[in-house]
This record gives sequence, C-alpha cells and structure tokens, in this order.
Amino acid sequence: MLTPATPDVEVAVAAASAAADVLRAQHGTDLERFAKPDGDLATSADLAAERAVLDVLRAARPHDAVTGEESGGSGAHDAPRRWLVDPLCGTLNYAVGTTAVAVNVALQVRGRTTVAAVADPFAHEVLWCDGDRAARRTAEGDGPLVPTLGPGLVDLNLDPPFPRAPAFRTARLLTGTAFTARFRPRVGSTTLALAWVTAGRRAAYVTDGDLEGSVHFAAGIALCVAAGCTVSDLDGRPVHSGAGGLVAAADATTHAALLRAVRDQQA
Repeated sequence: MLTPATPDVEVAVAAASAAADVLRAQHGTDLERFAKPDGDLATSADLAAERAVLDVLRAARPHDAVTGEESGGSGAHDAPRRWLVDPLCGTLNYAVGTTAVAVNVALQVRGRTTVAAVADPFAHEVLWCDGDRAARRTAEGDGPLVPTLGPGLVDLNLDPPFPRAPAFRTARLLTGTAFTARFRPRVGSTTLALAWVTAGRRAAYVTDGDLEGSVHFAAGIALCVAAGCTVSDLDGRPVHSGAGGLVAAADATTHAALLRAVRDQQA
C-alpha cells in the first residue's frame, strides 16, 4: 500500500502501472470517442486510464498539484510539486487496435523533473528514473537501462505542430543524405519511442515543438537524461532553452551526427 512515506518514484511507477492495467483491459473493446482540436481524439480508455493515475496520486500525494492530458490542472498554479500525466500516449494507435502506446507520469519539483515513469502496457514493463538511477521494471524485477546505437534506428515525430517550418520540418530528414547515409528512420506516433532510446531499442529520437512542461515529453526526457543519453534542443543547446524541439541520442557521436543532419535540412 502506498503511503506518504513511499518514495516518489514508487508512486510514479504505481500510477503508470494502474493506467497500463486499464489500457490492457479495454484494448480492442468498443470505445467511446471524443474529438479534440487538430484532428486528435480521446477515447473512454484515455479517461479511464487518467482516473486510475489520479486515484493513485490522490491517495499517496493528496497535497500535490496535477496536470492531466484529459482533465487539465488541479492545485495551485505555482504549486512547488506538480505531476504531469499523459494516460495514453498514442491514442490514435490504440483506437484502431494497435499497441504502440505508453503511459507517461512525471513529477516536477519547482519546475525540475525529479522522478518519471513510462509504462509500456503491452510489453508489461515500466521504465523509471529517480534522478540517480534509470531502470526497467518487469515481473522479474528491476534492471538497468543501457542506451546503445544498435542498428541505427531513429524515430522521427512527424505529428504537428511544426514551429520551425518552413525552415525545418522533421519529415525532410527522411530524404536528407546526411541522415539516410547513417541512420534508418522510423516514424514516431507515440513518445514510447523516446523511452526506447534509454533501453537500446532506438538509437535516437527527433521532434520539433515546445516541450517545456509537456505531459507527453517530461517523463521520456527525464529517462534519457538519467540513463546517460545525450539530449539537446534542435540547435544543440539545452532542452527548454528557447530554441525548441528535441534530439535525444544513445551517445554523443550519434547526437552530433543527427544535429548535422538537422542543420543540413535548414541550410
């Protein structure tokens, strides 16, 4: 049972796991759908998964603020502790019966992400970090996250918005020689792929956009930093420094090559 003495990271893991249970149970069922702006949607599974997360957080951390993808914000605007919750990242995938989805839960203390958990419901695993450690939890226990280049698979997030357009669009990397000579693209449709960088399943992840305080990206970025990945904005500067976007890579060499490819597309 979770109590006020339970470490924050265990609360995050429990909250993400609760949502993952809901998503497995409702997968493939007749879901109610709710239209959202820009062609997006939410389903009754999104709402149920978020309720499961909120139930855990309210029981274990009743005084913390929360920002949920579906329910919005609760608690004081300037609360020192705020949980960021994306109960179903990859709703469009889930709604058509596929399983490339994630649950993202992160705690920010005075604007800094201190713990995070990303659950992959259908792999039955949670990737987590607490500032000192980054690990993968399965039924067998915890194991370290080890980023590796592997076969050079790089996920590119092609979902809008594209704040740098027309100077840069992530899609143009697909045809750029600086990119295709070294990497093999995969098109991202969920931030699960960002977490995969920490587990050696992707060499890197690239996206445009303003990611500060994002319920979609906070947990994955924290995982990458804790696992020792090389992380920057699209200009190679610290994430959230103002330029926007994200390049998260398994190592510095891969990161440098991707930054060159990004710059090549803006030339």
